[in-house]
Amino acid sequence: MTQLARYASDPRQSRGRLHDEARAGSDGTIRGPRDDFQRDRDRIIHSISFRRLRHKTQVFVAPDGDHYRVRLTHSLEVAQIGRTIARALGLNEDLTEALCLAHDIGHPPFGHAGEYALEEALADSGGFDHNAQTIRTLTKLERPYPRWDGLNLTWEMLEGLAKHNGPVARPTWALEEADAAMPLDLESWPSLEAQIASVADDIAYDNHDIDDGIRAGLLSIDQLLTLPFIAERWSAICTRFSDIERDRLIPELIRDQIGLMVNNVIDTTVKRIKDTGIETVDDIRGAGRMIGGFSDDMAINERALKKFMYSNLYNHPEQMEAADRARDVVADLVAAYRDKPELMPESWVVTLPTEEPDRMRHIADFMAGMTDRYASTAHMQIFGSNGEPGYE
Repeated sequence: MTQLARYASDPRQSRGRLHDEARAGSDGTIRGPRDDFQRDRDRIIHSISFRRLRHKTQVFVAPDGDHYRVRLTHSLEVAQIGRTIARALGLNEDLTEALCLAHDIGHPPFGHAGEYALEEALADSGGFDHNAQTIRTLTKLERPYPRWDGLNLTWEMLEGLAKHNGPVARPTWALEEADAAMPLDLESWPSLEAQIASVADDIAYDNHDIDDGIRAGLLSIDQLLTLPFIAERWSAICTRFSDIERDRLIPELIRDQIGLMVNNVIDTTVKRIKDTGIETVDDIRGAGRMIGGFSDDMAINERALKKFMYSNLYNHPEQMEAADRARDVVADLVAAYRDKPELMPESWVVTLPTEEPDRMRHIADFMAGMTDRYASTAHMQIFGSNGEPGYE
């Protein structure tokens, strides 16, 4: 194992799993020379819910082009950035990668549009939150093992997923359930690996969504140049490649931006560790602030970029029109399954609770696991092309 920093998460010091596991397979052989965090990562990669990410919206709803990102490719890109930063800081790369790969598993079909529809549908049943749904999926809904539900991930993995954005003061019902089964110290800050996974997510979608937006024709480089820190980077690139046409320089801009942000996170995190006197994992959790992240100046630039992306891409009229249609699809399906639960697959029907709020939460579990195309097909089968219910 690579030498870890003293403040890194060490699998040998893990707080363990909810269910005790034998170290050997059914035939008595050891299943590979892997530590606990490597096993967590591998369980995510082999899970059904991870595979479904290849057909779930990242930015564009059910994208027609083969080159646009989906939740799966986004998660892989986050993992690459996360591992790079973790390696530079002496953190546990495997735990960082596992958190990056798993962070979007709870997203329903059609991205945030689908999430808004589920939030509304479950307003009287405790609501819906994709982050808590990630943990619910990995601790309850995945069932690859014969003796328990879920993937039986380590405490460090679940803790990182629960609070990678910081302490959770008001957990949702789904997170409360997970915390009751295996207390996750929700009031404290998470490991540095979890903090790095969170900022790696920001770096990935901030920059890769620019790439997809330009490719889709909804953004232009001239629009982006209204942001001074982008304009400065673009000017340097154009000077460096003065003989190359502009369109070929856009990928260079994306790479430069990612590199700039990654280096900023590394330098800033090293400085905060030194300034705060951090030496152990417990010091990270008790620091009272986020240690892994952007400098103050970079954070201002990053927020400006996010604001720009909402104004010019995420809330673009074409995007909003597609999101409205997607929200209607999810809302229609929830209503159909509520009124006629036999429309769901038999395995979901026979396990449907009889009382609320568990009944609606069960339907939401089914909905959240859908891919974009599964939801679209189900909607067509139930409602037809005219959008009217096709059942009596």
